[in-house]
Amino acid sequence: MDFDVLEQLLQYRFVQHGLALRALTHPSFEHEQTGAGDYQRLEFLGDAVLGMLLAETLYSLFPDGNEGDLSRFRAQMAGQDTLAGIARKSGLGQFIRLGRGEVQSAGCDKDSILADVLESLIAAVYLDGGLEAARRLVLRLFDDLLDSSVTPLKNIDAKSELQESLSAMRLPPPSYRLAEESGPAHARKYRFQVLVADKVVGEGEGRSKKMAQQAAAAEALKQLSELSVQVA
Repeated sequence: MDFDVLEQLLQYRFVQHGLALRALTHPSFEHEQTGAGDYQRLEFLGDAVLGMLLAETLYSLFPDGNEGDLSRFRAQMAGQDTLAGIARKSGLGQFIRLGRGEVQSAGCDKDSILADVLESLIAAVYLDGGLEAARRLVLRLFDDLLDSSVTPLKNIDAKSELQESLSAMRLPPPSYRLAEESGPAHARKYRFQVLVADKVVGEGEGRSKKMAQQAAAAEALKQLSELSVQVA
């Protein structure tokens, strides 16, 4: 493994390379090579460190945000889809150590594995360099999502916002229908339609069903001013 490339991607230089190696080791690899150790314990710690750092950052970034909004924003940012997207964009998949079965099924591009590895690396940096090093890493990785001008709190959960808006308009809750599924098994793409009273009011695409549904809800929200006429 080329640690120089990994450290350039993370913009962090490890003192203990063993921590980084374990953070990149899937349980399937450990089962085949007894004693290698896997990332599961680091993932547990990384989840907690990430949650705390996101809470700290959101508390400062959105001084007027209430507890409910901040909690939902943090949950979305720490969700599997978001973490996998960040890991994939950063190119972390090429460094993951997998067992033969996972290699054959393109495990290096699975959302669940990518998300786990990202959390594990955050924990590895925390243990290796301390809280400030982990904070710098998280801020770099989540920079775009933490830009308040791009992602205002009120838009963090399009599905919830759409349901609340429809309820306020005394309209039935939305439903979601899979319109299309394409791409190879390791890189599926989904297109969903959101319906209100059996009428399509928005469509969206994503690499997971949840992301596609969120995109469809966001599109429906753009048309919200017309919904009362369309579904009457």
